[in-house]
Amino acid sequence: QVQLVESGGGLVPPGGSLRLSCAASGGGFSLYTMGWYRQAPGRQREVLATITSGGSTNYVDSVKGRFTISRGNAKNTVYLEMNSVKPEDTAVYYCNAGRLGSVYWGQGTQVTVAS
Repeated sequence: QVQLVESGGGLVPPGGSLRLSCAASGGGFSLYTMGWYRQAPGRQREVLATITSGGSTNYVDSVKGRFTISRGNAKNTVYLEMNSVKPEDTAVYYCNAGRLGSVYWGQGTQVTVAS
């Protein structure tokens, strides 16, 4: 069992930056593939970026070059560095952990991009 807690959301102006964190507890963090997802009002949850236990990353085209996912296994934490944010990045951002068919979600953190 893995528990995930996101933090770092808030209000950020267009073009600004924000770093989200997701702290994991429950053991075995380094073995999990971690991901960041988001869900905007009226839209389905979408994957943004993933990072494997070995550090390989993948990004959806809409955030490629602007967002960076990283993990600190010593701190059991995964990060999402968000740069050059746009109003369309406004959503609830979720952390996800997956391994061998088991999937865990955090409670989400709100990111609002507005002047």
